[in-house]
Formats: sequence, structure tokens, C-alpha cells
Amino acid sequence: MAAAAAAAAVTVSSAGSLLAMLQEPEPELKLHALACLNSLVHAFWHEISTSVSSIESLYEDEEFDQRQLAALVASKVFFHLGELNDALSYALGAGALFDVADDSDYAQTLLAKALDEYAAIRSGAAGEEKTMDPRLEAIVERMLDKCILDGKYQQAMGMAVECRRLDKLEAAISRCDNLHGALSYCINLSHQYVSHREYRLEILRCLVKIYQTLPNPDYLSICQCLMFLDESDTVASILDKLISGSKDDALLAYQAAFDLAENENQAFLLNVRNHLDTLNSTHANPDSTPALPSDHAANAATEPSGDVQMGDDVNMPNGSALTVDPNKVAHADRLTKIKNILSGETSIQLTLQFLYSHNKSDLLILKTIKQAVEMRNSVCHSATICSNAIMHAGTTVDTFLRENLEWLGRATNWAKFSATAGLGVIHRGHLQQGRALMAPYLPQNGAIGSASPYSEGGALYALGLIHANHGEGIKEFLRESLRNTSSEVVQHGACLGLGLAALGTADEEICEDIKNVLYTDSAVAGEAAGVGLGLLMVGTASEKATEMLAYAHDTQHEKIIRGLSLGIALTVYGREEEADTLIEQMTRDQDPILRYGGMYALALAYRGTANNKAIHQLLHFAVSDVSDDVRRTAVLALGFVLYNEPEQTPRIVSLLSESYNPHVRYGAALAVGISCAGSGLSEAISLLEPLTSDVVDFVRQGALIAMAMVMIQTNESYDSRVGAFRRKLEKIILDKHEDTMSKMGAILASGILDAGGRNVTIKLKSKSKHDRLTAVVGLAVFTQFWYCRQLSRLRPHQSRCQQPSCQHMPRRSLGQRRMRRARPRRRLRRRHLARTLLLHLLPCRWMALLQKRRLPSQSRRSSS
Repeated sequence: MAAAAAAAAVTVSSAGSLLAMLQEPEPELKLHALACLNSLVHAFWHEISTSVSSIESLYEDEEFDQRQLAALVASKVFFHLGELNDALSYALGAGALFDVADDSDYAQTLLAKALDEYAAIRSGAAGEEKTMDPRLEAIVERMLDKCILDGKYQQAMGMAVECRRLDKLEAAISRCDNLHGALSYCINLSHQYVSHREYRLEILRCLVKIYQTLPNPDYLSICQCLMFLDESDTVASILDKLISGSKDDALLAYQAAFDLAENENQAFLLNVRNHLDTLNSTHANPDSTPALPSDHAANAATEPSGDVQMGDDVNMPNGSALTVDPNKVAHADRLTKIKNILSGETSIQLTLQFLYSHNKSDLLILKTIKQAVEMRNSVCHSATICSNAIMHAGTTVDTFLRENLEWLGRATNWAKFSATAGLGVIHRGHLQQGRALMAPYLPQNGAIGSASPYSEGGALYALGLIHANHGEGIKEFLRESLRNTSSEVVQHGACLGLGLAALGTADEEICEDIKNVLYTDSAVAGEAAGVGLGLLMVGTASEKATEMLAYAHDTQHEKIIRGLSLGIALTVYGREEEADTLIEQMTRDQDPILRYGGMYALALAYRGTANNKAIHQLLHFAVSDVSDDVRRTAVLALGFVLYNEPEQTPRIVSLLSESYNPHVRYGAALAVGISCAGSGLSEAISLLEPLTSDVVDFVRQGALIAMAMVMIQTNESYDSRVGAFRRKLEKIILDKHEDTMSKMGAILASGILDAGGRNVTIKLKSKSKHDRLTAVVGLAVFTQFWYCRQLSRLRPHQSRCQQPSCQHMPRRSLGQRRMRRARPRRRLRRRHLARTLLLHLLPCRWMALLQKRRLPSQSRRSSS
């Protein structure tokens, strides 16, 4: 039969005779016709399509033996007609005749269609019950089995992940020769291509189960997976097991702890440390081995194990001797070391030493900026202080401030707050001496600690910056300072400091303290309380967010609403689809400030996922919302969603960067700066270059800051445009006719380019593909400088508020304010011109009457 069909394929020039045979009553003739048509359909599909109903009727005839062959022919005809749904339906009816190993376009297209259909049904089945066609499932299983048998393990793993078949994923991994490589591939696959958080966690649980069955488990990868799963007790058990083993095992435990600490999840690390303490207290057996004296135990926990020789006797108070077990001493020493690593103390000390010894910041740049800035320009004065703080972040070098105390002392009010808080940036990580460094500015047990509440508030904020994400040693002091003050400025600094120190810990007592400040309905303190609550509850998706949203609707203070909007967005950090309900509420609110917060909620909930749904929503608001604030923030938020794929961001926002609306252009600039930070990406620099010469001052400001973020840690040998950009910054700073907003952006950009003594960069992901919490949250709070001087220590524009207790901050740029002041004069000139025309047109008897009724201002001018 096959030979006859092949011969027919060579000699037949038309399918008309074969189609006529389908009408014959003999089944053998119909079978012969179908076999020949199956081999000829690619050449005569247009002719066969006129009789496809006859082929369909053969498939529907249950008495016909070769129904599957008829379905296969019909499927191929519909494929060539472009009807893929019908083609797939008949291919499923073809059963085993549909060859999944076929390399033809027909087979490959329908297999891809089958995979998409299967994956869509499986994804929908996660939320509700849907019927699965067993024939479709059979084809997909055949495809997966074929890939595994052919050794195409990565392809099989990709298909299994897409189709939500974890059993096939496990089978593919177990058959793979390089198990560790396959597991690493699956981890990257889950992070990059799985858009649903719950399903991603299921994959990671499956991988952990496979890891633990290996004879030599990869504990580094296991701990990273467990951190995503938030299983701190399992991580503690693994680390305790490793430090109780050989020296190599202990070193592996130290490396795992360093990797976990790099992800900067304070709440998780604290839980691991607490579980380690619980495990070691449980392991202690005082009945079999006498306990060490408390003093000696403390020394053993802090001194290196080499100080205690094997077999040494310890004199007890009653004169007896106790032999110290060297294994227990070594275990105690290892436990202390790993707890120091998990707390961040070890890495912080190493970082401080490195940044201090390798500080390459150029004080001449700051000196040039200081001389170019006018003394009465408070914005540029504060910008210089902030630039110095960024330039020396973490280096502990405050030479510029000490050499310019008189110049620094000219700061007043919030500028003084910012100057004091800048010390916290410079001394960030000084956990042991932080409080002593800030002592001259701190409140002294209820007494006056400094001459200004702004200095006290800034000092409390500085303590939070010093202990950011490592605040166990300072949070009690900050709580007491918050309780013992009634100054709203001091409360402002204390709330921000507490939020930073207790970042993500969701401490209930601290939460109550901050809420008490919020409910006082003070505009200045309430704004910081809203942000502080968000920092405290970051990533917890707590019910507190609902309370915060309700209070935002009740209060009349715009500053409080704005602080709560950002705080609510921080609570849904990384929660993805779990945050959709809250995001929907905020983005549909009538208040533009809450819609503004909804943009940040979208950005932080889907940070680094490149989620298509989130991108679509942000683009929709970027072009349709009536509020410039919301449109600007929607574009800016794209940078947070896309920082995992920085190459895509310039392409997506390229049209937005050419918008007629300056707010949209500003958002596009910062979106590129956030997403491509530290990459030196050529496409990003090319997009930002025209914006640095924009006609609007605040767009130039945003472009300069974004350009510095992209070029950080990039030199002229890598991209020649770096040198040109530095020269442009210097020209803007020295130009006395340059707008204040542009000059402020240039000063900040100079500090960002040389951040941390030219030794640090902006990195939103760790080596293990985990989001660096402090980096993402820090950038989100930094972008609030549009409104709030205290959060970034600078602001280009200030918000409006209807309450008299709010310190008014006009939102308009300097150019816009000049235009507004000029409007009454133009109106007066128009009125005078109209009056002149009237005098020329009216009859003479009316002229005298009009001249007698002159305006008072005109009379004064004429008399003068």
C-alpha cells in the first residue's frame, strides 16, 4: 500500500481520481484513496479541500475501520487552509498515526499548538476545574517521553515546566547525567519563565526534594531554594548539620550563610539564627556531660577554638577539674561565626575595611561644586550635601563636612535635617559605633540634645540608615525616642529610622508605636509614619495594608495620603498575583495620589519579573490617566518590573521618551536608569543623551540622574561617552544661568558616578538571582524626591496641601512659577490695551466720562 502511494505521488498530476474513489462503496478503494491522498496532500491540498466534507464523513463513520487515517488527512488539509484549531482537533482523532517525531512544518506547528492548549488548560485548572481531553494529554505525554528517550533533557524540562507536569520534570532530571547542572537549569527556568508565584514555589519544592535525595547534595542551591520558600527552620537544620561535621562541611556552611546574607532578607535571617539557637539548646544534654560554667562558656563562644588545647583541665570553683570536650568548643566557635555571618556583621566589617582603604573619591569635585553654588540657593546647597553623602557612602570619610563646618552650618530647617541624615549614609554599617557617632545630635533622655529638632530628627533617621536592615541593636533606642517626643519633626525622623532598622520584620510592637504617630493626624509625622509602616511590613502582604488604605481615605492631609500610598505598595513587595486585588482597588480610586501608589504597588509586586500583564497595565496608565503624577509614575514603574531584562527597557520606553508630556519623558528617563543601573548599556545611554538637553528643566534633571545610574562603575575605556558626560556635568554646575533643577540633577549625578569612593554600584539582584531587598526598596524610596525633601534629602518639586499645618511645597518648577507670577501683569496689559481701543472707538462725549472713572492704579501712575 505504501509503495503504491509512493508511486502515485510520482505519476499523479491531479487528485480528482482519488477523490472520486472516496465515493465508491468498497472500503478497500476508500482506504487506497486515503493513503494516496495522505502522501499527496501537501501538493494538492487546494484541490482536496473541495471534498474535505467527504473525508470528514469517513472519520465520523464509526463502521469505517480506518477512521484515524481519514482524520489525519483532514487535519493536514485544515492545516494548509490555516485553520489550526480544526487541524489540531482532527490530529487528536488520528491517534497513533500522528507522529510526534515528524520534523515537518505540519507536525511541529500542531505540536506547538497542542502544547499551548495543554498548558492553558493546566494553568486554568489551578483556579477552577476544567476538563482535559485525554487525547491531548496523550500527545503531550508522548512528546515528553520522546524527548527524554532521545536525551533532550533540557527541552523536556522546559516542556514539563510549561505544561505543569512536575512528574515529568522529575523524570527528566533523574535521567540526566549532570544532575547538578540540570537542577541549576531548572532553578533559572523557574525564575525567568514562570510568571505565577505559587507555581514557581511548587517547582522549587520539587527541586529541593530531588536535591535531598542526591548522595552529595548541593547545599548552597538547597539553601537558596529554601529561602525562596521561606523555610527558615529547614535552613537552620542544614547549617547545624554542616557545622557539626568536618572542617570542609563547616566551610560549606559559612559559604551558604554568606550567600543567604547577600540576599539581605533580615526577617528570614533572624528566623534562621533563632532556630539555630533552639537546635543547639535542644542538643545540649546536661545529664551525660557536665555543663560549662557561664563565664567559661561565654569565653568559649567568643574565642577561637585554637586557644583551648585538647585535654585542658578547667579549674572549677569547688576545686574539682572538668575536662573540656574539644568538639563542643569547636562547635560553639563555628556556631558563633555562622551567627555573625547571618547577622551581617562579618560582611559589613569586611566591606567597611575595603571601602575605607580603597576610597578614591575626589574632594576637588565637591570643592568645585561648593564654590559654584550660590549661598542663598538652598536646593543646590542641599544637593551638594547629598552628593557628598553618596560619594562617601560607607567609607566613614567625612573630611569634606569637617573642613566646611561654617558653610554646612548655613543649612536651616529641613536642610539641616538632610545634612544630619547624610552622616548616616557616610557611616552606614558602623553598627557598634553608630550611636556614639550621632550622640551630639541625638535627644538626651527627654532633654534637649541639640539646638534644633531638625538635627534630632535627622540624627534618628541617620541611625536608621546606619543600621538599615540590621537594626536589632538600635531599634529599642529608636522606639524610646519616638515615644518620648512630641515634636513632629523628631517623630518624622524616628519613624523613618525605625522602618529602616526593622526592615521587613513585621514587629508588632514597633507597628503599634508607628500607628500611634499616624493616628495623631500630623501631616509631617504622618507622612513618615506611612512610609515607616511600609518599610516595617515590606513583602508581608499584611492585613495592615487594608487599615492603611482605609485611613488614607479618612485623612485630609495630602502628605499623609502620599506616605501611606508608598507604604501600602511596600507591603505587597514580591507578592505578584496575590496583590492583584489591592492593586485593583488603588488603581481604580478617584484620588490620583492613591492611583500613584497603585503604580508603585504594581512595580514592587512584580519587581524583576517582566510580567506581561503588569507591563500592559503600566503602559495603559502611562498614556490614559488624567493625572501627570500617575502617568509619570507608571512609566517610571516599568524600570522596576523590567530590571531582570534591562536590554528590553530602552526598546519599550523609546516612544514614551519622545512624548509631548514632560512628565512622561521624565518617567522614561528614570525607568531606564533604574532598570539598566550599573550596566553601562549602550542603548540606554543613547536613549538618555537627547533627554539631557531637553527643553524642560526637570526632564534634564531626571535624565542626568538616570545617566549617572547607568554609567556608575563605567569608565572611558569601556564607553567614551562617560568622559563627555562628566564634562557636561561640570559645565552645568559652573553655568550661573542654568536652571536650579538641572543644576541639582548634575550635582546629584556627580555624587552617584563616584558613589562609595568609586567602589560601589547599583545592583538589584544578587548572584543567586534573588532580589536584593534593600536595593529595590531603597530605589523606590529614592524616587520620592519629587515630593519629599526628607526621604531623599532633596526634592525638585513640592506637593500641595489644603491643610494649614502642612508646610506648603509648591509643585511647579521654577520656570512654571515665573510664568504664574507673570500672568497678572499680562492680564493688566491686555486690559489697558482694550481700554485704549475703546477710547479711540467711542464718541467724544463718552471719553471724558471714562477718563473720570480711571482705575486707581492708573491714576497713581499718571499722577506720579
